[in-house]
Amino acid sequence: MRPPRELRPPVVRRFRDAAPDGRTVFFVHPGALAPTVYRALAGALPEGDGLTVLDLGAVPEYAEAALTGGRAATTVAGLAERLLAAVDPPRGPYTLAGWSFGGVLAVAMADALPAERRPVRLVLLDSIAPTEEYKQPDDALEPELLLDWFSMYLGAKRGRPVRLAPGALDGRSVDDGLPVVLDAAVASGALLPDTPLPGLRKLYDTYVDGLLRNNRLTAPHRAAPAPLPVVLVKAERSLVPGDDTLGWLPLAPHGLTVHLCPGDHYTMLDHPDAVDTIARLLRGA
Repeated sequence: MRPPRELRPPVVRRFRDAAPDGRTVFFVHPGALAPTVYRALAGALPEGDGLTVLDLGAVPEYAEAALTGGRAATTVAGLAERLLAAVDPPRGPYTLAGWSFGGVLAVAMADALPAERRPVRLVLLDSIAPTEEYKQPDDALEPELLLDWFSMYLGAKRGRPVRLAPGALDGRSVDDGLPVVLDAAVASGALLPDTPLPGLRKLYDTYVDGLLRNNRLTAPHRAAPAPLPVVLVKAERSLVPGDDTLGWLPLAPHGLTVHLCPGDHYTMLDHPDAVDTIARLLRGA
């Protein structure tokens, strides 16, 4: 049963209001982690600038898909329209940003706006481009890759990095690999020693359904080129380490600049050096 509408978390989360002469950053959050991960970023922005987070995790048709097999009753265009209606971007200068799948939404939102309402800056955090090169069938997501990503996510969620030995997941199935992740998480303090494996499996399944949801939303989406230059901030330990541009080059006809920052895909907003870099790039300083 869905909770009453008034009890659902808000889509729009204002972390800091902009001064009259400041600029607001609107940040599309993919919802895997709590929106509170943006607190440090809000504090690192230049004085007078504001930060508003658009939380996809508060959109029911998106969030519930991670609990019901990964099939969302919406589209990328529908989500972009939903977020634009919630925030109603100002006519003055503002920055639009997106983290992970949120970057796909940020580009779709910028494209859907008339020229006079578009942002002056578009920044993507470790976001994979919705191009044919990266549109993969569900079964292309191999267990050892998913388990590695899950260990990163688990470490970020618990505030303790889960470090796996090189090759620890090579060739392993989910059933064989989850005990390896559990042992590493217990050793790092991310999980208690008596954490049951079935409980970890439930968390893993929900995590994977969230990935499948994003994969299935991206598959039919035909992304238009970004209508302004794209700034991509890539984590040192990205989900796709082998491509510096994460596939955005063909979708950035007005220019693409790439910056590296410390941390992995899920912790890049926790690392002080990364937060300072991101704050500077959001403003264009």
